[in-house]
Amino acid sequence: MLNTRPIALTCGEPAGIGPELAAKAWEALKGELSFFYIGDASHLPDGAVYERINSPAEASAVMSRALPVLNLPFEGPRTVGVACANHAKGVIASIERAVKLVQSGEAAAVCTLPIHKKALKDGAGFAFPGHTEFLAHLAGVDEVVMMLASPQLKVVPATIHIALSEVPRALTPAKLRRVIEITSAELTARFGLKKPRLAIAGLNPHAGEGGAMGREELDWIAPLLSDMNAEGYALAGPLPADTMFHAAAREGYDAAIAMYHDQALIPIKTLDFDRGVNVTLGLPFVRTSPDHGTAFDIAGTGVANPSSTIEALRLAAQMARTA
Repeated sequence: MLNTRPIALTCGEPAGIGPELAAKAWEALKGELSFFYIGDASHLPDGAVYERINSPAEASAVMSRALPVLNLPFEGPRTVGVACANHAKGVIASIERAVKLVQSGEAAAVCTLPIHKKALKDGAGFAFPGHTEFLAHLAGVDEVVMMLASPQLKVVPATIHIALSEVPRALTPAKLRRVIEITSAELTARFGLKKPRLAIAGLNPHAGEGGAMGREELDWIAPLLSDMNAEGYALAGPLPADTMFHAAAREGYDAAIAMYHDQALIPIKTLDFDRGVNVTLGLPFVRTSPDHGTAFDIAGTGVANPSSTIEALRLAAQMARTA
């Protein structure tokens, strides 16, 4: 039986691969779960089977025969592969509509297709670095955490889109503590893990090697983890990042926390490039997204791989059921 509260799938950048991913995801999932697309129906690829709905409540009945579309007319035509600033307001409105529907209980979760941040800035003065920060703003929360998830690995970068030279300053004891607290709480609330086991990477090569390659591990990371373990957390580390992502090591934890962007994203993209899902932890609702961009270079060619979008919708449904 399909979920009666469907997932809201935002359209993302219409000139990219988002519309064809939505159509392909419906083909793959129409007998498995229920979701609806929020965007301009005219942007869907030629031959897409869709049906306009008036409310999310209609989605589950439509899902078996067509992609349910909560139509949101955009300003001006769509040119495949070329972002249009006139579409910025529509893209933003799609996200805002999805958040309102999940907040009202009409949708079970939000899944977002990729946006093009420059087009949003040029067309609507979009003042946020990306989806995550905008969703936090709409939800009224100050702190959120990005998790990349696949069947093989869940990993959280403690710092995200900053220069590597800035990481040691940004990575404070208070920052790392909050990342651990949010990650642990969400793994319990959204994934049903009673006492999540977290593996914490060191900042330096070989986790500092006793201070020979950096002192952060000795000076504050290890003491912080010791304090939090005494509070009831299940934390291992700080661990050398080069030995914590192989198969045997991954069996010993539920999620890993890395210290910076590439330390987290390289292993998951190496292990499971096509099925990685971006999950925002710390929001009062479930949000997932495929872990890739707009792919203007292949938009409209029909070759876009929907695997990450399919997994993002599946994970959103799973998390919504657990919550």
